[in-house]
Amino acid sequence: MTVRDIIEPGARLADGQWHRLHPATPVLKGGIALLAIVGVIIVNIRDILIDVVIGGGDVPSDRDPLVWIYEHEFAGLFALALLAGVLLFVGGFYLSWRMHRFRVTDEQVEVQSGILFRTNRRGRLDRIQGINISKPFLARLFGAAKLEVSVAGQNANVQLAYLGSAAADELRREILLRASGTHSAAADAAPSAGGVIGQRVSELLSPELDPDAAPPESVVQMHLGRLIGSLLLSGFTVVLIGGIVALVVVTTTTRQPFFLFGFVPAIIGMGGFYISRFTRSLRYSIASTPDGIRVGFGLLSTSNETLPPGRIHAVKVSQPLLWRPAGWWEVKINRASSSSASGAAGQANTTILPVGNLSDTMKVLELVLPGLVDPAAIEMLERGMLSKGGDDGFTNSPRRARILRWFSWNRNGFAVVPGAVMFRSGAIWRELVVVPQARLQSLGMRQGPLLRRLRLATLSVHTVAGPVVARLGAIDKSEAVDAFGAISAAAVSSAEIDTSHRWRMTLPPAPPQIPVAEQP
Repeated sequence: MTVRDIIEPGARLADGQWHRLHPATPVLKGGIALLAIVGVIIVNIRDILIDVVIGGGDVPSDRDPLVWIYEHEFAGLFALALLAGVLLFVGGFYLSWRMHRFRVTDEQVEVQSGILFRTNRRGRLDRIQGINISKPFLARLFGAAKLEVSVAGQNANVQLAYLGSAAADELRREILLRASGTHSAAADAAPSAGGVIGQRVSELLSPELDPDAAPPESVVQMHLGRLIGSLLLSGFTVVLIGGIVALVVVTTTTRQPFFLFGFVPAIIGMGGFYISRFTRSLRYSIASTPDGIRVGFGLLSTSNETLPPGRIHAVKVSQPLLWRPAGWWEVKINRASSSSASGAAGQANTTILPVGNLSDTMKVLELVLPGLVDPAAIEMLERGMLSKGGDDGFTNSPRRARILRWFSWNRNGFAVVPGAVMFRSGAIWRELVVVPQARLQSLGMRQGPLLRRLRLATLSVHTVAGPVVARLGAIDKSEAVDAFGAISAAAVSSAEIDTSHRWRMTLPPAPPQIPVAEQP
């Protein structure tokens, strides 16, 4: 990679030729470890340095190997050996950088790396599930960023760490453009190399969503009070309070205060957890772009990821009990790959919205479920979240299911709408699972001895592995059979007309509505 590739956003990195990573990559990958090693050595020989420079220092006992080296006049040899080690360390990282190269063609992203043992990793463009750009704070100072191409499959992701920030954005746009079925030639013209310092400052302060790619009206901003409240009312806080109460009880009962001192490291760790989640969510934003959904977050270390259309296999909207008075919700998704980077608030990258009110949640659902264009389907989403059950369009569990669903039998139900299948459950901890019909992989229906006696069944919709499990139990057996057939037919029809893998070429028509057969 040349200097022009680093500082010019229009530099071509997707021309099918081999390119190298950012020149600062050896420093970002190994430089910090080298500085830490040197720091440890300096700390261990500080007394010797004081004795050599100003005299009169208290040199440790001769049991210290560094003191022994100093007293036997091996300091020069030790310094030469240390210098040789540093040179080998730096040379190894430099050689690793020289041997690490990548190229982007019309079909795949390919990376070659390794000195003694060579590795070759390829990611097909038609299997791309998302592209994440993360910028750790130190990398941002160098104007560098890590680009990770998430590919369907186990451990199939392709990482490019590190690229220039502008080059990473340009490469992401080009990869997504080619993955969409459209080939474009990037303009050769680019801004001049002048004002590099100003460019670094601009990159540090710029938002994680490109205003030209994401219309401002479609972006959900994280409210500060809501973020703080969600952290204080989280399950982690409940566990923390329980631990504090238990600690106070034990200390009071045993009259041994040393328990409090043992709890200090845990308090520091918990404080770091809260600070990390808080700072990572301060600049959270989500928006629709021509190439999918763009999610950005982070204050010091930033990250933003683009999820192309059709890559979200299931969506879960949940509301913990402590969030209900405030009307807050959390949105998680299933995807065919996993990123090594953490998502917003330090959670897994499957959490698409850490916390939001009803308006924000509906806006996010409209982004992640673009196939739900029918107004009735949108209304069913809101009913699935807020309704207490009954005659609201969902097929709910019968009254005889109360023995298995004490509080939620009237809310436990499913609905088949144009483009999606919805499972609703929970009266205390509310959940709504939505599976796009085109992403459905298989169906299952199970009936154990107890369910058989109650004439009930469990219906499962299978997608890729993830935090969202589309399973609904304790529903009427005959209604489950009818739903099985209706969902199967809808899934086949939706899959036949789905063209989301070539989203820039054609727009997928709305799938036909296949309602569940009504019961007499």
